[in-house]
Amino acid sequence: MKKSKKPQRRKTYTLLDEMMASPSEPMPAEYRRHQLTRMYGGLEAMAHGDAPTSDDWFVVSDAVNMLETMVLEMAICEDEGDTLKEAVRALAVAGQRQKREGKQIRLDGPGMAAVREVLASYAELLNALPARVMYRCHRLTEKRIHEILAGRTKPHDVAVG
Repeated sequence: MKKSKKPQRRKTYTLLDEMMASPSEPMPAEYRRHQLTRMYGGLEAMAHGDAPTSDDWFVVSDAVNMLETMVLEMAICEDEGDTLKEAVRALAVAGQRQKREGKQIRLDGPGMAAVREVLASYAELLNALPARVMYRCHRLTEKRIHEILAGRTKPHDVAVG
């Protein structure tokens, strides 16, 4: 009897995408605008929306995870003042509370401030770094998330679920 394979997780960008991306120019403006619109829309929904969704949480978490990759794996920048750690903690608490208690995905005051600051830093980097660097960051982040979901975590990783 044939063993069934685990479904492959779809990757947003391939190594070829990364290699073909500009080594000097930022990602195309429409990509950046789309990403930032979704990211800030998710944060706005979690802050003021009537019923923030897990989608809102995911797009915000994705941006925070990308900045975490830039800090921990790519050493592009640093987490001065542990703002990134606070943002990760706040999103994890909100996600766990929603899963465990079925409550809306909301951030506490310090968590909201940390997430806002992290998203602003991410937006600056997205607008300044070459596309190739951002594609690499995206690929590394997806790889790390897939490893976490498969149970292979590192000490700093936080799994919600």
